[in-house]
Amino acid sequence: MAAQRKSGTMHKTFEIVTPSYARDFELCRELVRSRLAYGPAGVTHTIVVPPSDLHRFAALGDSGATIVSTRSMLPRNFVGLPGLNMWLNLRHPFPPVRGWIAQQIIKLASVARSDADAVLVVDSDIEFVRPFSLQSFLVEDRAPLYRLPGAVTPSMARHILWDDVAHRMLGLAGRADARRPDYISWPSLWEPSVVRALLERVAAVAGVDWMTAISREVHFSEMVLYGVFRERVRAREEGLVLVEDMHCLSVSDETTLGEDELSALLGRLHPTDIAVMVSAKSGTEMAARRAAIDRIAPRSSERDD
Repeated sequence: MAAQRKSGTMHKTFEIVTPSYARDFELCRELVRSRLAYGPAGVTHTIVVPPSDLHRFAALGDSGATIVSTRSMLPRNFVGLPGLNMWLNLRHPFPPVRGWIAQQIIKLASVARSDADAVLVVDSDIEFVRPFSLQSFLVEDRAPLYRLPGAVTPSMARHILWDDVAHRMLGLAGRADARRPDYISWPSLWEPSVVRALLERVAAVAGVDWMTAISREVHFSEMVLYGVFRERVRAREEGLVLVEDMHCLSVSDETTLGEDELSALLGRLHPTDIAVMVSAKSGTEMAARRAAIDRIAPRSSERDD
């Protein structure tokens, strides 16, 4: 994958990567539409989907997206289990690789293969509502790390597990702090060169290839792994820049939003926000979502590329 355009005055290359699948097709189509309306002209947008969904997503190629199969991101020793959202890693058959873990492996592999300077990882349930470019996210021409200090509390058991696993996989001593930083954001800005160094570290610590190392984990977050690596391994080397805002109004709760809730949500849009994320798992109706977003980002703002 390659970034097709150098964006901003600093001439850094930029790519957008979106993992998706058939159930999120309508959301992904809206994402692509909004990227055309508000993104930099000619930016590479790679959408990674299961082989069975390639035909359905092919139409998005007419909008300048590149559709790639998840199969191309995984080695032959990863075998899909028929009828299940799981894979079997023949090098480490147990436990089977759940779809959630496989998706994170595919996301890491997608970014690691990019030859862009920076990759914006944008899930299907994100929609752009204002003009943006790579420069919208850079700080002094550097890709910052999203880090929210003390946001993970002792009651957030899964987040603490993700943090513990990340430290172990990187060969680092775990944290003793009661509160920990949160690195999970929508969207995420990653540097492919950093991801490649991260995966080399994971493989070296585990003594196996990085995909096998991750696939045998039951609890794992790719965003936490990336954050811990940049903060605790690479910080001195690269002069880390931190941010607490990714310019996206986000709702990760799996609670259905009606028209009134959506209107109230979008009323909180900050002047610097360039995107909105309403979790696909919320079950929010597509028509209600479209109507609410159209009120703040009318489709008449679309442009021809």
